[in-house]
Amino acid sequence: MSYRLRQRSSDEAGFTLIELLVVILIIGILAAIAIPSFLSQKSKASDASAKELARTLETTAETYAADHGGSYVGMTAKILAEYEPTIQIGNANNNAYVEEKTGVEKATATGYKVTANSIVPGHTFSIEKEGGEVRRTCKPEGKTGSEGGGCQNSAW
Repeated sequence: MSYRLRQRSSDEAGFTLIELLVVILIIGILAAIAIPSFLSQKSKASDASAKELARTLETTAETYAADHGGSYVGMTAKILAEYEPTIQIGNANNNAYVEEKTGVEKATATGYKVTANSIVPGHTFSIEKEGGEVRRTCKPEGKTGSEGGGCQNSAW
């Protein structure tokens, strides 16, 4: 009986230290590859939120113009937030937001410029309308690839 127990315990071998170290090394390499990719995706998601806010601002500006005889004169970020409660004025809650003073610029009879800010510092998305022409610009200017997040070559 004791012979059988000794035989059985000697047959139950575990992993060696080398095998465990190799597995940990492989997991570390995979993590080193995946983490920067994840961080880039987070930046792109934040920029996508700001782009959506800019589109919301554009739609709300058109609603404002419809209520004011086709003119954008007098339009401000605060007024647009009254029209559309989902527009967030000021940086809070880690969401895309509009600056109260610079969110709406150049509000004239025939055009305007609205700007939304991403929570990524320095990333802004603007829609400028003058007459029938609409331009979409963004910052940081000149960025390409993953370094620019959702802004590629100053346009979106």
